[in-house]
Amino acid sequence: MSHFFNQSDDAREEQEQPSEEKTSGLLEKIQQLGQTNVPQLSQDSTIHCLTIVGQIEGHLQLPPQNKTTKYEHLIPQIVAIEQNPKIEGLLVILNTVGGDVEAGLAISEMLASLSKPTVSIVLGGGHSIGVPIAVSCDYSFIAETATMTIHPIRLTGLVIGVPATFEYLDKMQERVVNFVKKHSKITEEKFKDLMFAKGNLTRDIGTNVIGADAVEYGLIDGVGGIGQAMKKLNDLIDLKKKEDEGLIQ
Repeated sequence: MSHFFNQSDDAREEQEQPSEEKTSGLLEKIQQLGQTNVPQLSQDSTIHCLTIVGQIEGHLQLPPQNKTTKYEHLIPQIVAIEQNPKIEGLLVILNTVGGDVEAGLAISEMLASLSKPTVSIVLGGGHSIGVPIAVSCDYSFIAETATMTIHPIRLTGLVIGVPATFEYLDKMQERVVNFVKKHSKITEEKFKDLMFAKGNLTRDIGTNVIGADAVEYGLIDGVGGIGQAMKKLNDLIDLKKKEDEGLIQ
């Protein structure tokens, strides 16, 4: 049986140690994209899955024990998704507590401006700045037990070197409200009612919206899981192909 393991030392060493070309390519990816997890598809898949989990990290680095999604990692991925002709649709999976407001809005704007069909699904939670990210896609789902916390923007410390003022917070909050209103069916009045509600959150103002309630308010399009989200995304991809071929005006 030993003949199965009679590789030469040179061959074995070649397998164990990556070539200089591979190593330099890997380092180049890390340098350009901040990580090696760039959008790559299996040969039989045309859908890319983008996960946004934990806390969305923006301009300030969070402690290492925090589970984070770094916006400087997501942005080049979204650009690559737009440029890659093999990717026909994007599935965005959210389970986030929120995080940096400007980073979250940047991600939301990029997702909303993609030319390819997009579907989001909130699993577990899509809280705070996770709300505009969830509604930025062409169609949004929320799991039956998932929740979304809608509350006023809170900011501590300094922003761009100046003390955070009420006017600054108010304008940033309006950006969030306008984006959510534009990309969902919820009215501005209803969204603000949920945002400033008292009594729902024990020690704060705001509202926890669960599953079907998010759909009832017009914030999310439907209740469902991965199966429903994938089916909807495939339907949107088929629809876009027909539009591109001129079959649908």
